[in-house]
Amino acid sequence: MKTVELRTPLDEKQISNLESGDKVFLSGEIYTARDAAHKKLVALIEEGKDFPFDLKGAVIYYVGPAPSKPGQVMNSAGPTTSYRMDSFTPLLLKHGLRGTIGKGPRSREVRDAMVKHGGIYFAAVGGAAAGIASTVKEAEVIAYDELGPEAIRRLVVERMPLFVVNDTMGNDLFEAGVAEYQREE
Repeated sequence: MKTVELRTPLDEKQISNLESGDKVFLSGEIYTARDAAHKKLVALIEEGKDFPFDLKGAVIYYVGPAPSKPGQVMNSAGPTTSYRMDSFTPLLLKHGLRGTIGKGPRSREVRDAMVKHGGIYFAAVGGAAAGIASTVKEAEVIAYDELGPEAIRRLVVERMPLFVVNDTMGNDLFEAGVAEYQREE
């Protein structure tokens, strides 16, 4: 396992060298989106309408940040359980999405789509929401303000700490961890 500094937008060369278990410090622009926003994004693709951001090389963070206090860029910003976005993710990967950030395992369909389209899944550490929020240097709602905390936001992050869970070769950190644990019993 290695430690890697990454900057968005991501390209195939950057992520093809990542392996399940690698530690990543991610910097640049990322976008927030949860269930309701994903449904709207997929509808835009299906209807051939313009997207609120450039999906090519983009990273989506599954988060519904808590309201910020005055003078604060972002309050608590812990990851949301990723499987809730699994029905939408393959289509987004097909159209250029390169990375997702969340917590918990992904479905076989999403993992297969990551291999096919060159995508990567990062885990943010749950319970570290305040620490993660400190890496956010800018935040602005760019679409679906009516969704409140689930609106799509453009974030500028600096060295957001993440772990590679699913790499472009189909490896899964959760499966590897369970297998390692079972070997030690």
